[in-house]
Amino acid sequence: MAKANIKNSKTSIKPLAGYVLVEPAEAQATTASGIILPESAQEKPAMGKVLSVGPDWVLEGGKTLKCPVKVGDKVYYKKWGGDEIKIDGKELKLVKFDDLMATVE
Repeated sequence: MAKANIKNSKTSIKPLAGYVLVEPAEAQATTASGIILPESAQEKPAMGKVLSVGPDWVLEGGKTLKCPVKVGDKVYYKKWGGDEIKIDGKELKLVKFDDLMATVE
């Protein structure tokens, strides 16, 4: 299991089984036509970079769900998936394996 490398942080986040730690991508500040959006109107992206992964998740009945991604992967996750946490002023998300939808190559 990889540790999250958060600069200037004394905290090391290690997700538990079935979770990955994701750094969300920056919200788009302008529209396609160039209109600048205030922060309150910016939609949070459902995409980010995997910083750390938890161990495989053992389901009921003993079946194991392997982690589908690795550290450094760019992923899309469900819009309302994951729980936001703040570490040293930086917003991160803990996302369940089930809430991951795709990787970006």
